[in-house]
Amino acid sequence: MKGIALAAGLAILVPYGACAQTTDQLVKGATDTSNVLNYGMGYNLQRFSPLTQINKDNAKNLVPVWNYSLADDRSEESQPIVYQGVIYITTNNATIAVDVKTGKQVWKTKVEYPAETPRIVCCGIINRGAAIYEGKLFRTTLDANVIALDAKSGKELWRQKAADIKEGYSMTVAPLVADGVVLTGISGAEFGTRGFIDGWEPETGKHLWRTYSIPTPDEPGGDTWKGDTWKLGGGSTWITGSYDPDLNTVYWGIGNPGPFNAAVRPGDNLYTCSVLALEPKTGKIKWHYQFSPNNPFDYDSVAEMVLADLNVEGKPTKVLMDANRNGFFYVLDRTNGKLLAANPYVKVNWATGIDMKTGRPIETDVTKDAREGKKVTVFPSILGGKNWEPMSFNPQTGLAYANTLAFGGHYKTEPATYKAGEWYLGMDLTDLWEWGDGPRGHLTAIDPLTGKAKWEVPSDIPRFSGVLSTAGGVVFSGQLTGEFEAFDANDGKKLWQFQTGSGIEGQPVTWQQDGVQYVAVASGYGGVYSLFSGDERLAKVPTGGSLWVFAVKTQ
Repeated sequence: MKGIALAAGLAILVPYGACAQTTDQLVKGATDTSNVLNYGMGYNLQRFSPLTQINKDNAKNLVPVWNYSLADDRSEESQPIVYQGVIYITTNNATIAVDVKTGKQVWKTKVEYPAETPRIVCCGIINRGAAIYEGKLFRTTLDANVIALDAKSGKELWRQKAADIKEGYSMTVAPLVADGVVLTGISGAEFGTRGFIDGWEPETGKHLWRTYSIPTPDEPGGDTWKGDTWKLGGGSTWITGSYDPDLNTVYWGIGNPGPFNAAVRPGDNLYTCSVLALEPKTGKIKWHYQFSPNNPFDYDSVAEMVLADLNVEGKPTKVLMDANRNGFFYVLDRTNGKLLAANPYVKVNWATGIDMKTGRPIETDVTKDAREGKKVTVFPSILGGKNWEPMSFNPQTGLAYANTLAFGGHYKTEPATYKAGEWYLGMDLTDLWEWGDGPRGHLTAIDPLTGKAKWEVPSDIPRFSGVLSTAGGVVFSGQLTGEFEAFDANDGKKLWQFQTGSGIEGQPVTWQQDGVQYVAVASGYGGVYSLFSGDERLAKVPTGGSLWVFAVKTQ
């Protein structure tokens, strides 16, 4: 800690895991500057911190405090949880506790997998993080188990199997604890699965409820599937939802339908490419909004549903914001799902806009031709205008900061044949990309109500990391080539960067302990872009996971 600013006085030492994390603490997570208790740095998923010690004037003085090896050569997309001086982070095969001040391991609990697990994972062997509640950590595993660990010792307390990996299911999602219930999602829509969200009792692991993202014929929305196509309908739920405690509502994004060949499954295909508003105690659906009905292009809607209060037409409004993979930035009234705004934030050619009365996209011939089996060039590509990488919303600037993608793709259907545990796509994968000239991505500051960019910072190789913004006027992000970066929130000017040694696909967080503001991020290359892009410029980026912690160096 030499050279790092410390507050005067003595720190109060608290034994690891001595105090339980209560419902009230989780509710106040977005304003708790001493801990990071929620995925998304708050139930609202804003990934914004009110801390100002690190600011745009001194960000250039950031230095590493320590680095911890995760002993893993996979993509590291996990968001750290921080509680009382301990960082908790997950990899695909371990859960780890590390002392904030020293970087020394407190405990490490490995996950053992069946030999067949890796082959059924779609888009990277990863895990996105843990949830903390009442002295326990909750995580998911690639072989579709939900595990509770003792936060003090790392001892496994319970384990529940959510699904059968032989059918193509897997889990990479960070759990959400809302209203005393542990919620988890599922992956596997590319394998002909039927998606769902589960609720678990945190003390015992008892299964409380399951809400399927694909309804049966006799349920609401079941008439949007023809015949028995619903049984293989997809609708994964692999990104953590947000939660409004005042409305007691969880907002969870639903992924793409299966197969990609839309002709196989005529109809709107609810609730794919939607957001569900759920009651956390029961899983009951309060309302839904579908962004892309009968979608051919893998425009899943799992990515973060950010909650904020915005002034809409002169009226303070509780909103939900989503930079959708389909290229439109949506603002909904989160009390009822009413559409308030929907505007393109990247190049879009599959639709000319969104009908504000019906909420449905106004599709072009590109989409019509795609459904008829013709080869088309579509913008955005199947990786979307923004992929999974979470954006940040700064309530002080009123801007969303997102790593956006600037390329298109080629789409052509082919016959889809279902076989349990194997790809069920119905799409030609031999010629996927329309790269074009110029940068393939931007860090973009977006006005939520117009979709317009206040500024953007280009990147030849797109960024696939999460974004963090602070009241100090700083925006943090990372490059696939390894640079962890800080930018001015007002104009996008780069303030600082540091080479972490592998590609950054993690989710940065910040907190303050004993008067010192820290920033942490996981580094480790190997996600969806590396698997499918064929980008030869990344050939020399080494794998190898690690956790970095930074603070401002003083004179």
